[in-house]
Amino acid sequence: MNRKFYLILALLVAPAANCSEEVRSAEFLSRTFEVDRIYRSMEGPYETREITLLGSEEPELLWIRAIRSQIVGEDGKASMSGEFMCHVNMDIDPDKHRAAFDLSKPYVNSRLMTLAQGQFAVVFPDGFGAPLMSDEPLFMNSQVLNHNIEDAIFNIRHKIVVDFVRDRDLSTPMKPLFVSAAFGMKLISGVNGYYGRSLIDPALHGSGCLTGVPADNSTAGSNFGDQFGRKFTGHWTVTPGREVNHTPVTSLMAIPFDTTIHYIAIHLHPFAESVELYDLTEDRSVFRSNAGNVRQGVGLVSVETYSSKVGIPVFRDHEYELVSVYHNPTTQNHDAMATVFLYLLDQEFSRPNSL
Repeated sequence: MNRKFYLILALLVAPAANCSEEVRSAEFLSRTFEVDRIYRSMEGPYETREITLLGSEEPELLWIRAIRSQIVGEDGKASMSGEFMCHVNMDIDPDKHRAAFDLSKPYVNSRLMTLAQGQFAVVFPDGFGAPLMSDEPLFMNSQVLNHNIEDAIFNIRHKIVVDFVRDRDLSTPMKPLFVSAAFGMKLISGVNGYYGRSLIDPALHGSGCLTGVPADNSTAGSNFGDQFGRKFTGHWTVTPGREVNHTPVTSLMAIPFDTTIHYIAIHLHPFAESVELYDLTEDRSVFRSNAGNVRQGVGLVSVETYSSKVGIPVFRDHEYELVSVYHNPTTQNHDAMATVFLYLLDQEFSRPNSL
């Protein structure tokens, strides 16, 4: 259910650690979530709310620089354990974004940013930002979980901070970023595990997705069909032992032109060891993220991200695959996801005609 966010501090002007421009921060609190039992990934209490960053009278161009989340108590202040973090998703309306920026191009991703266990912040390199008009709505989805603690009740909230700058305050133009995502999948129906591709040579294009089953709590939104009648899931079950899964992701990434990656955010679930984006055309790793798990119980403590002004080149005509590695040391099945969010330099960006 969409409800208005509790706005703690609408505009808090502060200097950013890695940006020479004046940065404004919009800070929000989720509703209170009661955690009274074990909730696995994607099972805990959640909400989705619509927010805006700046209530200006006339629409103006903003640049999102960062998002951060913290688990806090019911009072909105007391720090609580990050082990209750499931995710925070910040989405845009693609149609409204296209209209605001007079866009005809298809590469507008509804998912702008994701935070999850192991990654509590996304901060772009100095001079880079994601463009947004001030009157565009943002949809903030926050969810909590509890892998380990039984026979206890916790009342917790997400405290979310979004950093942005006003274009009118910039002395140097911001470099625009847009989002492309690649995610691991398992084949659940049909033959041959190449999502969106006909039969191809594994020696040339890499392995296809493994055959598997969806996680017990997987929703329809995590399942995908392709034009060849096959079905895949992006939220799957990892059985005890080690699993290496390859997913062709060229069509998912849909890179519209040769460009560079300047930030990579990672979404994994507990028992992940790593996720890697691999360039099959050049036979090289684009980026590999290693994950750190808790020593006891279930949970992630860290995932490696990427941030650079220089960037990593990616190419429109190259083939890419995503390789996820999970190691489940328990005797029970656990759920898994593997997603990389790529923030690419927009070579075709133009300011809205209304400005």
